[in-house]
This record gives sequence, C-alpha cells and structure tokens, in this order.
Amino acid sequence: MNLFKNIYNYRELLKTNVQKEIRGRYKNSFLGILWSFLNPLLQIAVYAIIFPLIMKTQQEYYVIFLCVGLIPWTYFTTTITQSASNIIANGNIVKKVYFPREILPISVVTSTTVNFLISSLIILAFVLGYGLGISKYIIFFPIIVLIQYIFSLGVAFIISSVTVYLRDLEHLIAIALQVLFYATPIVYSLETLPQEFRGIMGLNPMAHIITAYRSIFYDKAMPDLTMLGILFVISIVLCIIGYIIFNKLQKGFAEEF
Repeated sequence: MNLFKNIYNYRELLKTNVQKEIRGRYKNSFLGILWSFLNPLLQIAVYAIIFPLIMKTQQEYYVIFLCVGLIPWTYFTTTITQSASNIIANGNIVKKVYFPREILPISVVTSTTVNFLISSLIILAFVLGYGLGISKYIIFFPIIVLIQYIFSLGVAFIISSVTVYLRDLEHLIAIALQVLFYATPIVYSLETLPQEFRGIMGLNPMAHIITAYRSIFYDKAMPDLTMLGILFVISIVLCIIGYIIFNKLQKGFAEEF
C-alpha cells in the first residue's frame, strides 16, 4: 500500500518523468516519434528476409507472425535494458533530492508501454493489410498488456536496484536477452520444436505472453485463459518481491554515487 500511496502523492513527478522518458528517447532526432514505427519495421524486414528466404521458413503469413512476436519482445527488452541503467543515470538526483526512488523504474516501464501501444498500430496495419482482419478476441489485448506491464515492472524493480551495486550486471543482461530471444517463440513457432523442448520453453513467461498476443492477432482465437490467470498471479508475486528487494536496496543508493 505504501507503493500506491507514493505513486499518488508524487503523481505529477511520475507524469513528468514519463513524459521526459518518451521525449528523451527521440531528442534531437529528425524523425522523432516516427522511430516508434521505423525501428520495429526495419527489424521485421530483416527477419522476414532471413527466415523465409534463407532459412526456408514455411510459416503462413510469416510477416504477421513475426510482427506479433517481435513488437512485444522489443517492448520487453527495451524496458529491461533501460531499467538496468535508470538509477545510475539519475545518480546525481538520487543523492541530492528526496523522492520515492520507485518512481524511476515505474517511469521507465510506463513510458515503454506507451511506446509499445503506439508500435502496436503496426500489428493492426499488417493484419488488415494482409486481409486477416481483426477478431472479437482483440478485447483481451489490454489484459495481456497489463500482465506484461506488471511482469516487466517486477523485473525492472530488481534489475534497476541490483545494478547500482553490481554495475557489470548491465552488460550481462544484454547477453542474457540475446540468449532469451532464441528461447522465446518469436521467429519460429512453438509447434516446430521437439516435444521435450516445449516443456523447457514453458518455464519462460515471455513465451506464453507472446503466444497470447499471437492467439488474438494471428490465430484470431481465444487465448489460453488459464495460462493468462497463472501469468497474472506470477506477475503480481514477482512485482511484490521486486518491490521488496528494491525497497531494501534503495536505502544505500546515495552512497554508491
């Protein structure tokens, strides 16, 4: 409850920080917010050439299949990488001015969520452009986004606080995300894996989140509600644990700068 109280009391600071994060991402950029569309489009173009043409992927409507997986994944990785350096980047403010430190990771996760929602227009454009259309199951989109938001926030709390004391963690995270990319069904379908690997893949929450997005946009089917419920509980628990860790470690932040 202390977390919600701090967010409410410092809501203007949170709003300002979110705006700063969004504007800062495209500061001095000629194309500005258009990069929210260009970045994922360029990534999609690269993978759409490599996998169908070079690696002979036979997935139907592969561009849409790839788009629905890659954009949520980019949202997750951007959140994690920015969270890793967030407290360190604001070190001068942290040691001079009092404010709830949790505002910083919350600002990062919220700003990347806004950016993701803008980028999601690309998914709609591809789905409509290729004639797949939009199904009634799109109503589950806000629920899936909420689950990913809470999950990402839990990870952000942990990473942003631990990195203050272990600066090498920032570099290790970049490597871990590269490995996790191929351990998540983004450029391939889960059904193409041998049965024994699917169980291991089931331990990866992002694999289920990506699958949920694919269900509503690509398959036009009901997502696995049981799995969404499990993911929601896991995300809440992770967020609580993450906040507890953050709250304990933040007491020594100022001494590290």
